[in-house]
Amino acid sequence: MFSIIQAAGWPIWPLILCSVAALTIVLERLSSLRPSRVAPVKLLDEVVSVTRASLPAADVVNKLADNSVLGTVLATGMRSVVAEPRITEAALRGSFESAGRAAVHRMERYLNALGTIASAAPLLGLMGTVIGMIEIFGSQAPTGGNPALLAHGISIALYNTAFGLMIAIPSLMFYRYFRGLVDGYTLDMEQAADRLVPHLMRFAVPRAE
Repeated sequence: MFSIIQAAGWPIWPLILCSVAALTIVLERLSSLRPSRVAPVKLLDEVVSVTRASLPAADVVNKLADNSVLGTVLATGMRSVVAEPRITEAALRGSFESAGRAAVHRMERYLNALGTIASAAPLLGLMGTVIGMIEIFGSQAPTGGNPALLAHGISIALYNTAFGLMIAIPSLMFYRYFRGLVDGYTLDMEQAADRLVPHLMRFAVPRAE
């Protein structure tokens, strides 16, 4: 492997950096986008059960916020009702929407970088191949060279393109996979907020007409 890297020349080093960055992002997102860290299955039911009679204490709300991304969104709605007992339904929904946007931004962290690597890696590989081809033909004698050596040099130059595709294909697959996860989690949080809004409005003090 090291001999291939040496033969491919300096253009392969940016591709190696891209591969390390892509692998790091994939591993980090696989850990961060687990259901237990984003939207635990029974969390909403537990929140509804705990708040059936009254709003929980501040320490319970803080624990909920630290539970997961969905927990942070739900805790924001509870804090809004506690902070403003006369809150309107529109204001409460606005609070959930703001928390939801922040949650989506948190879930999408590093995904743009992964998508950029997936798009740029084939181009970097092609650039390395073109540079290699220029060097090969530039070193050939005007009267012609050894066809075997020329073919060998071209095969080495193509290492860059092959390596670029090896990075781009899995990066693009994981990028699409993570985008699908984020979209699914976003829908789950929207549905959870819609269900919790009327539940929390029971604790709001009606405004005087």
